[in-house]
Amino acid sequence: MRKFRPSSLSAAAGLAAVLLCTAPAVSARASASDTGPRIRQHTEIIQLVAKQTRSENVDVGKKGLSPGDGIVIAEDLYRDGKKIGDHSVVCTYILTKPGELQCLGTFALPQGQITSQALLHLPAAASVDIAVTGGTGDYRSARGFVHTVPAGTHTVPAAVTERRLTFHIIVDDQQEG
Repeated sequence: MRKFRPSSLSAAAGLAAVLLCTAPAVSARASASDTGPRIRQHTEIIQLVAKQTRSENVDVGKKGLSPGDGIVIAEDLYRDGKKIGDHSVVCTYILTKPGELQCLGTFALPQGQITSQALLHLPAAASVDIAVTGGTGDYRSARGFVHTVPAGTHTVPAAVTERRLTFHIIVDDQQEG
């Protein structure tokens, strides 16, 4: 396994920064005339800060950057300055010129995990929306998106190792019969 450092890789590394605050808003998904179970939902807004702890480039196949090569990223997640979880993401190059990465990530929080997925076009924009694809625990029915923006003093994508994440997720509470 060889390491390489294309200048726009750190943009993909910025897939995780979040401040946590939840704001439940309950709604029902079913009309009064439905005879089936009612699904109660609530919306959560979770804000965290993610600080990158590790980033490794993976070179497979042909020497140098080529489709199938990847990036593995680890981040710690903070709320109000206290570490509350971690995030890992694996990105695989689909195209190299222009750069296109398919990224899959998992946010591990005290109430469960939130899974995510994004197709990034390089150079990546400073602000990125990432699809929430599911989860475990309290987030087992999660869907929505995570909005990420640079945090701290670095705003050039290649230098960003800290990001603010805002999760906009809908979670099913329970079924009523």
